[in-house]
Amino acid sequence: MTHNDTNLLGTVHGGVIMKLVDDAAGAVAGRHSGGPAVTASMDEMAFLEPVRVGDLVHVKAQVNWTGRTSMEVGVRVLAERWNESAPPTQVGSAYLVFAAVDADGKPRRVPPVLPETERDKRRYQEAQIRRTHRLARRRAIMDLREKRAAEGFED
Repeated sequence: MTHNDTNLLGTVHGGVIMKLVDDAAGAVAGRHSGGPAVTASMDEMAFLEPVRVGDLVHVKAQVNWTGRTSMEVGVRVLAERWNESAPPTQVGSAYLVFAAVDADGKPRRVPPVLPETERDKRRYQEAQIRRTHRLARRRAIMDLREKRAAEGFED
């Protein structure tokens, strides 16, 4: 990371890290789905430690869960000092949902993810929980908006 990547505090701007996360997740989603995939949502982006100028940043992404046309990608962000031999430290993590699209931008089917290890099975189950929460949150918000509209409120 360079001085061009910093925020007013002199550490790497969170938006720079988020772009790296989105880029890595998009590459993994595209590889898994065999074609283009677009970011549908990002949630639970956690910044655990600041990233500093000179840090070497590693971004690791994996498809955790797939639906019919969408998939959740989990991402870990690690950083290490360029001039030290200490192991990398986890500095962030995120979960993103991608939708596979065809040449016209229409949703297309994705192959299922087949969890093999116990860790993969845990990630798959946790992804299902996050999906349930995302859908419930969206449904609750839409219900509230409909209720407010029926009561004559315009937002």
